[in-house]
Amino acid sequence: MTVSETPTLPELRQTGWQAVCALKHLAPERGAAALYGPHQVALFRLVDDRVLAVAQHDPFSDAYVMSRGIVGSRWVDDVEVPTVASPMYKQVFDLTTGRCLDPAGKTPARGLAADLRTFPVRVVDGVVEVEIPEDDGPAGPAVSA
Repeated sequence: MTVSETPTLPELRQTGWQAVCALKHLAPERGAAALYGPHQVALFRLVDDRVLAVAQHDPFSDAYVMSRGIVGSRWVDDVEVPTVASPMYKQVFDLTTGRCLDPAGKTPARGLAADLRTFPVRVVDGVVEVEIPEDDGPAGPAVSA
């Protein structure tokens, strides 16, 4: 019997541009979750093939569920913006800015900011990449509402 060495995976960087998946593996108008180090990211492919990323953490329910949210759109200042409604208490967030557009009569859990953190996304040769910036922790800097 021979013993073979288990191949090692390349070390995962916790900051910088990270390849997530092929664009073709993201269903339009649906969310997908990705984990990089301490960062949980919710990705959303829109019908025009844009991909947007926000924090997976829902500040109102304090659960990591945003990729399961309902994708839609809303008119904000005469501009139609893509949105996601939390699957828990149905707060609506602007996917481009992370801003909470409708708190649905609730306040964020544990005194958290009401808005979602956003992450830069690019598609290079059909591969979706998310930029994980160097910051002060998994949730990033707090955004006051």
